[in-house]
Amino acid sequence: MADDMKSRFRLFQRGTGIFFSEDRATGVQASLRTRDPREAERLINARNEAQDQPGFALQMARTYLAAADPTLTKRTWRFAIEELINTKHGENALRWQRATKDRAYKKVLDLPIIETRADHLLGAVGSNGTIGVSVPMFYRVLGAAATNPTTNGMALIPAGTFTMGDSLDGEVDAIPNVTVNVSAFYMDVNLVSYSQWLSVYSWATEHGYGFVNAGSGKAANHPVQTVDWYDCVKWCNARSQQAGETPVYFTDAGLTQVYTSGEVTPYLNWSAKGYRLPTEAEWEKAARGGLSGQRFPWGNVINESLANYYGKTVDFSYDLGPNGLNAAFASGAQPYTSPVGYFAANGYGLYDMAGNVFEWCWDWIGTPYAGGTDPRGPESGSYRVLRGGNWGYNANDCRAANRFNFDPAVSYYGIGFRSVLPSGQ
Repeated sequence: MADDMKSRFRLFQRGTGIFFSEDRATGVQASLRTRDPREAERLINARNEAQDQPGFALQMARTYLAAADPTLTKRTWRFAIEELINTKHGENALRWQRATKDRAYKKVLDLPIIETRADHLLGAVGSNGTIGVSVPMFYRVLGAAATNPTTNGMALIPAGTFTMGDSLDGEVDAIPNVTVNVSAFYMDVNLVSYSQWLSVYSWATEHGYGFVNAGSGKAANHPVQTVDWYDCVKWCNARSQQAGETPVYFTDAGLTQVYTSGEVTPYLNWSAKGYRLPTEAEWEKAARGGLSGQRFPWGNVINESLANYYGKTVDFSYDLGPNGLNAAFASGAQPYTSPVGYFAANGYGLYDMAGNVFEWCWDWIGTPYAGGTDPRGPESGSYRVLRGGNWGYNANDCRAANRFNFDPAVSYYGIGFRSVLPSGQ
């Protein structure tokens, strides 16, 4: 990009190789968090274009959001925070509850989020110069307001077409790209936590279910792990029956015998309204959060403030590190998982779609990707698909397009899962 003096923001690169922007009007500099010159140029161009027409861009965004979800026009900050509190546990929930009582924050609590302006937020600045709502909190609440969670902690993933895979780095697991059309569905906002697992597991074992693995968790609000694929499928059936929904998995082709014990390949009733594992295509569409062609659920670079993974900056230019395990969670004995919902959500309001623990999917692994409408993978195979990366794996394993596979009868302390429901619940 030419260094045009008419542009408010200029692009420059520091000795570390990281690109920065500088506001010509104020002199303020900000990291663009990338070493890629093409990506940096796209970011600076977008920043300058947004500066040229902020009013128009804001109005377009409001119009689009209102059309996508008419109730969003009435959704307030208070409503969004209450939704967040319902998905949190322990200290996380208490922190959000305290936010609703902050004197400065009360000035914006009952404002519709879609109508919030900068001066509203500035009005929440206290006499000591601090604001009652941190920037991360602002965007987490805004993300929650843009989703449509159900009362049981799930978010609606809208129907639509997306490109599965990517061509960014030539990774063999991500090519060739295919166009996939996915029907609308609901997905758990969070990974299944250990406490959630236990609540269903206890009910299930009292109602005829048998599991090979009892599951484990570093804490109640950490993801359950050490569960194999069959355990997760049976748990989904138990969750369905506990909630009064029709189970999805059966042991016979006639769909009369509910799958409750043993480790056998089940038959699946796709028209049932119960809980199940996501297909690989559903998982990737959900992980992308509405973005297209990006490495991660939030963009093209990763660091330890965005996900729980193993940094290795020398191998991946898009890994901003630091190197090694995430220092916030690397204490005590393995696994070094993090609380569910710890990091910011993606565009669909989903947490931990990169890192923390791998997630089981329905599909047998198949090459290449299956395209078309609602693909469900090969009819048979030896290994089931895992997605998302985990706390001990590198940045490339946390990419939205990364495909991993594992023996469905083997459990591991780096693997968990989340459930989906069909739309229309």
